[in-house]
Amino acid sequence: MSINEMLSAIEQFEGILDTYNQAWKKQYDELIKGLSETYKLMKVLEKENEELNNEISDLNSQLTSLKTKSEEMDSKIEGLREKKEESTLKIQELNANLEKIISDSKKPQFELDNLTTKVDGLNEKITAKEAEKADLDQKKIDNENKENQLSGDQKTRIEDVEKQISRLKQENFFPMFVYEHAPEEISEVDIIATIMEMGNVHLDTLKKNLDIPPIMAVRTIKQLALKGLINLDESTNEVSLP
Repeated sequence: MSINEMLSAIEQFEGILDTYNQAWKKQYDELIKGLSETYKLMKVLEKENEELNNEISDLNSQLTSLKTKSEEMDSKIEGLREKKEESTLKIQELNANLEKIISDSKKPQFELDNLTTKVDGLNEKITAKEAEKADLDQKKIDNENKENQLSGDQKTRIEDVEKQISRLKQENFFPMFVYEHAPEEISEVDIIATIMEMGNVHLDTLKKNLDIPPIMAVRTIKQLALKGLINLDESTNEVSLP
């Protein structure tokens, strides 16, 4: 190789080396710039990471505090639940006692109402009995007055009958003698006594007022008529004393 060729090769090498240096310097500058930016970014990330760690630490502290408070609240809630159950049981017991008290307080009123109802019923019965008694007393007075009146009427009637008997005795001496001196079981005496009491009487009516069989009564009446002790009108069947 000649010197010119060597110099030309050296110049080419220098050119290549210069190009390489420029390229490497450019890459180096870019690398340095990238590293600087990366460093800055790392610093920012580190700061953010530190802030995040601090925030996480704070959150953990808050979380721990909240967990503690939550446990305390759970404990308080459990305590309140127990108190609620105790209060509920107490309320139920008090309600039962209150219902018992109300029920017991109603018993006297219920008994009073029953007694009042019974008293009202008794008063009604007493009023009814008093009205009934007043009615009975009035009926008693009316009956006494009626009895007195009937007694007076009966006395007057007896006096009239006695007068009639006395007159009949005078007018019918013989039949009365037979009636007064004959045994009570003789049917003739009953017939004559009935005629004396009733006066003129129809044969059928006379039979009904005698205590002897109708056939015997008719036969006895006819026998008495034949003896002249009584009168018998066979056309009208009227019977009377002579």
